[in-house]
Amino acid sequence: MFQELSDKLDLVVKKIRGQGKITDKNIASSLKEVRRVLLEADVNYKVAKSFIASVQERAMGQEVLRSVTPGQQIVKIIYDELTHIMGDKDVPLNLTGSLPHIIMLNGLQGSGKTTLAGKLALNLKKSGKKPLLVGADVQRPAAIKQLEIVGENVGVPVIGDASKSPVKNCSDAITYAKKNGFDVVILDTAGRLHIDKTLMEELKSIKDVTKPGEILFVADGMTGQDAVNTAKEFLNWIDFDGIVLTKMDGDARGGAALSIRMVTGKPIKFISIGEKFDALELFHPDRMASRILGMGDVVTLVEKAQQTVDQEKAAKLEHKLRRQEFTLEDFYDQLQQIKKMGPLDQLLGMMPGMNKNMMKGISVDDRAFVKVEAIINSMTPEERRRPQVINGSRRKRISLGSGTSVQDVNQLLKQFQMMQKMMKNINKFNLKGMFR
Repeated sequence: MFQELSDKLDLVVKKIRGQGKITDKNIASSLKEVRRVLLEADVNYKVAKSFIASVQERAMGQEVLRSVTPGQQIVKIIYDELTHIMGDKDVPLNLTGSLPHIIMLNGLQGSGKTTLAGKLALNLKKSGKKPLLVGADVQRPAAIKQLEIVGENVGVPVIGDASKSPVKNCSDAITYAKKNGFDVVILDTAGRLHIDKTLMEELKSIKDVTKPGEILFVADGMTGQDAVNTAKEFLNWIDFDGIVLTKMDGDARGGAALSIRMVTGKPIKFISIGEKFDALELFHPDRMASRILGMGDVVTLVEKAQQTVDQEKAAKLEHKLRRQEFTLEDFYDQLQQIKKMGPLDQLLGMMPGMNKNMMKGISVDDRAFVKVEAIINSMTPEERRRPQVINGSRRKRISLGSGTSVQDVNQLLKQFQMMQKMMKNINKFNLKGMFR
């Protein structure tokens, strides 16, 4: 996420940190570089101009001039201003008022509304809500069928009839939700390849009839300024409450995230960071600023761990580690829990200082998990518990069963032996609380 922007800013930030003395000349030079990086990331030029002016004003103030480490202080100012232009603080969904809560999704065709509807439904379901998905797109062929497949994947029912008007679909769904105890209704509305009057009038009619408590504009984060310009147009027609940026795990340059809030005045509420339905994050401006500046995002990393780690299994693992009984079965269980946290490159990106330069030579290929899983699954229960019994003939059988080479099996066993030795060393210290 924002890797190119982060890498370029990292080079500028390193120069600034190295400044022992702050002068008008080196401040101007550094901020000129920052401005260039922002514009290359497709940040709105007015936002970039305002950002540089704010940083320069604070950088030449007494707070920096009197600082023991002026370079570090300026980096802090850049961090503060990045946080500010993205919204200062997170803004959760507005789920107040009478039930059911109505959430209306708007955006152009291809922005990812239907997939987002499923992600949002799953997110709400996990938080104890009972959501209902509504297919309000009768224009695009098989749009409702697509939503039904999404609903099936996340375990959320879908209401929609291609023979009815979008407004009728939405009003009928709300009536159904009230009768059947659904507390959140998510309206997946139609989009177009570009903004037109017919679409906007349709959306206004749905808004007037359903009176949603939350209207979200869904923007493709990879389209940069195009997403910002489209948001402005939608805002003129439909006064939405917040923004969701999709496809943020791709090659997004960062322009949309750094511009859209300042241009529209509306908060970014969520970012979609992957294809899986649980790949949806509440948007935290301060954490995003930290990621962009290569400072990591330890808080989100910890939250992901808390959501995925099985506490009962963690307690059993702690007990086994104390008794030096760590087996390949335990190793397999740990791999499964790491996989649930998300792609490895995203997890590494949340660790402070893990930019592209730091990660050179480090393999973050998630397919390596598949190979390891196949090898372990090809072992007998005894072999997993006591890998020392795996002789030459067993290694050959395991490699054939897993579709890998004997060398792959040998490498895994060698790595596991090294891990066991490491665990013995760790056991010398207090393990309490390490896995919980």
